[in-house]
Amino acid sequence: MKLFKNLNFDKLRDGLSKTREKIVNKLTETISGKAKLPAEILEELEEILVTSDIGFDTAIQIIDEVKIKLKSESDRSEENILRTIKASLVAVLEKSNSYNEFLPDIEKYKPFIILIVGVNGAGKTTTIGKLAYNFKKSGLSVIVGAADTFRAAANEQLEIWAKRAGVEIVQKKNGTDPSSVAFETVAKAIKENIDVVMIDTAGRLHNKSNLMEELNKITRVIQKQSNNAPQETFLVLDGNTGQNAVLQAEEFSKVANLTGLVITKLDGTAKGGVVFQICSKQCLPVRYIGVGEDIEDLQSFEANAFVDAIFSTK
Repeated sequence: MKLFKNLNFDKLRDGLSKTREKIVNKLTETISGKAKLPAEILEELEEILVTSDIGFDTAIQIIDEVKIKLKSESDRSEENILRTIKASLVAVLEKSNSYNEFLPDIEKYKPFIILIVGVNGAGKTTTIGKLAYNFKKSGLSVIVGAADTFRAAANEQLEIWAKRAGVEIVQKKNGTDPSSVAFETVAKAIKENIDVVMIDTAGRLHNKSNLMEELNKITRVIQKQSNNAPQETFLVLDGNTGQNAVLQAEEFSKVANLTGLVITKLDGTAKGGVVFQICSKQCLPVRYIGVGEDIEDLQSFEANAFVDAIFSTK
């Protein structure tokens, strides 16, 4: 089944306006009117990319590609330089498989189980609600499990979002073993022939050994009912935190078998360049990005559309 593709380019472009200002506008100002690009100008371009949360290694790679291209071409116009940088950024996302559309084989694995991990405050709960809405719009039945049982606010918030999305929720009292919630959610999904299961998890990254133990236990109990589960483990990152999001991706990759990223709160932040740094370092595909607070504002991620939106001048 092909998923509902929630991609609004105008909304994406508008949401990335501050990132555009930090990256593209500064690049344009630096190279505008320059007939030649001496070494100091290239160093300035490199500095702009580094300070735009794209990351040192990625910035070096892009400037090296610009140098090579300029040596082999007579066209050293502003448009061609920007086009080269843009193509290099797309290539970074392509290497992390963010180029490929997310097409889960629901029929093969039904119920298709997705674990949602991430630190508290990154937007896990709202992501689950918005993602449930996207799945439901594709004609799929969805159930969510509130396995972050240590925060009462998390359960309450997830219940609100489940109602907004019009999907079922399994929740228990605070302090309940999270794995029991996961078990019950999957059991209910099997019994009621539900297509997609999403399970919220606690985000206590400061205690990695406990988090690993908890995630492993959740995985074990759902695998007793469904082989090869979970089919996906999505890490939710707050794009507004910049370098901190990079560190979170590194730490969570040590305790969870991550398969994809959801990057939230990209609207109104100048730190959208962090998407490239995370993809480059972790080689994990971005599946969805958040560009607003409404239930329809979790958009499907497409590499070309994302880079086009950053570089768009209209």
